[in-house]
Amino acid sequence: MEFTSINSILDFAIEKEIEAAEFYQTAAENENLKALAKELRGYAEEERKHERMLVDLKNNKNKISEYKFEKIQDIKRSDYLVDVPYRKGMSALEIMRLAMKREEKAYKLYDKLAAAADNADHSNFFKVLAQEELKHKNYFETMYDDYMAKQGD
Repeated sequence: MEFTSINSILDFAIEKEIEAAEFYQTAAENENLKALAKELRGYAEEERKHERMLVDLKNNKNKISEYKFEKIQDIKRSDYLVDVPYRKGMSALEIMRLAMKREEKAYKLYDKLAAAADNADHSNFFKVLAQEELKHKNYFETMYDDYMAKQGD
C-alpha cells in the first residue's frame, strides 16, 4: 500500500485499530473462551485507545510527550507460527496464536512507520504504538508458553 500523506497513513492505522478491537470483542463473545473473555475485552479496549490516540494525532491533539518508553522483550514465539483466519468456535489456544500473529503484524507496521516518518514527533508517536503492540504480543506469547509448558512442551 502506498501512502500519499500523514493523514492517509493515520486513516489506514485507525482502520487497523478498529479491526483489531472488533476481533478481540468478537473473540470475547465466543462461548469456548469464557476463561479468556475478560482479557480479550480488555484488549479490545486497548485497541480502541490506540484508535483514539491516532485520531487525536490526526486532529493535532497529540499528547505523546507524556509517554514513558520502556524496553519490551520480544519472545518471538509468533515468528514460528503460520497465519490462520478467525472462525467462530476457535479454541483458546488457537485464539492465542491468532492474537500473537495479529499483534506481531501491528508491531511491525508501527515500527516501519516510525522508521519512515519524516517528522520526529510522528516517528516517536509510531514508536509508542509499536511498543504498545509489542506489549500485547508479549502477553499472548507468555500466556501461550505457559499453556504449552503445562502440556509438557
